[in-house]
Amino acid sequence: MNKNILLSIAASLVLLATFTSCDEERTLYAGPEYIMFADTLTVLGVENSDEVFDIAIAATTISDKDRTIAVEIVDKHSNAIEGIHYTLESNTVTIKAGEMVGNLRMKGIAENLTVDYDPEVMLHLIADEKYHWDLYNGDTTRVVLRKICPFDINAFSGYAMITSTFLYNYTGSYNRLIKTEVDPTEENTIILRNFYYDGYDVKLRFTTDDPLNPLIEMDDQPLVSTGEAFGTIYGDGMLHIYQPTNYISYYSSCEKFIYQYITLWVPGMAAGTNTVGTFIQAIEWISDDEARILMNQGF
Repeated sequence: MNKNILLSIAASLVLLATFTSCDEERTLYAGPEYIMFADTLTVLGVENSDEVFDIAIAATTISDKDRTIAVEIVDKHSNAIEGIHYTLESNTVTIKAGEMVGNLRMKGIAENLTVDYDPEVMLHLIADEKYHWDLYNGDTTRVVLRKICPFDINAFSGYAMITSTFLYNYTGSYNRLIKTEVDPTEENTIILRNFYYDGYDVKLRFTTDDPLNPLIEMDDQPLVSTGEAFGTIYGDGMLHIYQPTNYISYYSSCEKFIYQYITLWVPGMAAGTNTVGTFIQAIEWISDDEARILMNQGF
């Protein structure tokens, strides 16, 4: 999400690339001097108000003097408010002598951001027209501020409500109340007890390497016997579940839910007849008190 960038530094400054010939001689860029934002869009994952983010501003050439460029907020294209959603360390950026990149330093104000709204600000470089490159509209950039909550595996332990199109198609009810627990042997993995049917558990795991892409993964695994699911034996007698890779399944640490695509199939059946279908489900974690109320309602 955060890398929806039209051109990276390397791409936008492609003429800076160093080529090596057969005799190992280096050819360097010797064209006009341009100054620009390295990216036209940046998404900042704001977890706390102390983290500093660098918005890179690059030049195509090295200078023996410092170059200072002013940066302004384009109000009519911004809905983030300075001092409420973010702060800037300075409204100028200096590319130091002998260097080609300077950074505009920005902080997000985490306590004023919400999970259902991503404010954004458009920044504009105030520089001499000679620094503008017509092939790349790099004098503006959009910065999106997204609230991020720290991942805690224990937040996904306890009671959860499943809402599933599979359940509706095969049991007549969209919902099922289950209990989950942290897997003691596999990292970032939970066990969903009695997932669709009593006596049958499944596992899924959370990816945590990129807070802006909180994805989940589920390996192929048995779900329930075909006799219990469909009233008869098909194939090897077990209905399996896995997460298809052509859809995005993700979780929210802030809201404690999972949105997931699942495919169900039966091993041992001929190709083309072994897939039951692909379904959508949401799993939302709730408090013990909420669970007790639901159990009293028959869940």
